[in-house]
Formats: sequence, structure tokens, C-alpha cells
Amino acid sequence: MAHGHGRCRCCGEEAAGGGERGAAWGLYLRIDRQRLQCLNERREGSGALVFRAWEERGDRAKFVESDDDEELLFNIPFTGTVKLKGVIVMGEDDGTHPAEMRLFRNIPHMSFDDAAREPEQTFSLNRDPVGELEYPTKIARFSNVHHLSIHFPKNFGAETTKIFYIGLKGEWTEAHRHEVTICSYEASANPADHQVEHFTPQTHFIS
Repeated sequence: MAHGHGRCRCCGEEAAGGGERGAAWGLYLRIDRQRLQCLNERREGSGALVFRAWEERGDRAKFVESDDDEELLFNIPFTGTVKLKGVIVMGEDDGTHPAEMRLFRNIPHMSFDDAAREPEQTFSLNRDPVGELEYPTKIARFSNVHHLSIHFPKNFGAETTKIFYIGLKGEWTEAHRHEVTICSYEASANPADHQVEHFTPQTHFIS
């Protein structure tokens, strides 16, 4: 019997090595794609195409190319909290491959003007036409990320930058909604609150 897609669970043992590595690069599933932005992309929506399964990184029909110059800036919101451990950047084996990557955390709607600030981490990139080179992050700086911005300021000399795949490795935690609990608690009447209000003028240590 044919399995069809070839990626069903029953086949997992056969490709344990590749399957395990592919699972490690699964943070693309945790991106809020409706709010994902790529600034300076030549074709609208193409920036979102580079975030896909590690096993599909070789699909060269899906890529993003910069428009006015060589810069690209991705704003990547997640559906929860992420501990980012590594990044892969795959491009052409030529001048269009990005030469530098700068990572910023928790700056929603970041612009190129914002990119002038100091990043959390900067990487000098090597050309990687097959998507094998992993750039490990300083995990302490990326342990509580709900929004990631990736800035590619330059490439290896071409007029435009082209990227086929960006892999994100790490852990994802579902967003907690403590604020709702706190609000509902504060909304309920508490007789002790009135006692505190009554004694506040004389009780200086109550803030």
C-alpha cells in the first residue's frame, strides 16, 4: 500500500535522523502568519514563503527577493512565547546571498529606522545554498520571545538579496492569559479594600 505523502507517522522510524532534525526546526508552525511582515520584498507576500518545513527547504520555487536595495527586514510574531535556539538562512551561491543577519526581540512593527539600534545578536553569514549551516543564538537573550525581527542589511555584492528558506529552531510555550484572571479578580468587591482606603492617611507604609 502506498503511503502517498511519505511523511506519515508510520514512516517516522525509517528516516529517524532527518525526521528528528526536521522536528527541531518546527517553529514556523508557531508564526502568526496573518501579522507576519517582510519589508522591501519585491513581490507582496513572498517573505512568508521562506518559513516552511525543514524538509521542504529545497523548493526553489519559493523565495523572497528584495526590491529597492539589498536590505530585507522580517517582523515575525509568534502565537505564544518562544525560546529561540538557532537560525538557518539559505540562499543562492552567489552575490544575492545575505552576508549579515541581525536579530531583535519583542519590537513589533519594526521599521528600517528602528534597525539602527543595537541588535540582540549579529551574525556574519556564509553562503549556504543547501540550508545546512546553523547559527546558534545566545539563548539567554532569546528565552522569552513573542516577536522576532530579522534584519539582513547587506549581501555579497549583488543589487538585490534573495532568500529561499529561513529555519527557526527552539521551544514554544502557549501564551498565558493572567491579565484576564487579574482583571476579573479586581472587578469583584473586596471589603478589605475599603478598610485600606479608610486607614491610608494614617498608615504611611501602605503605598
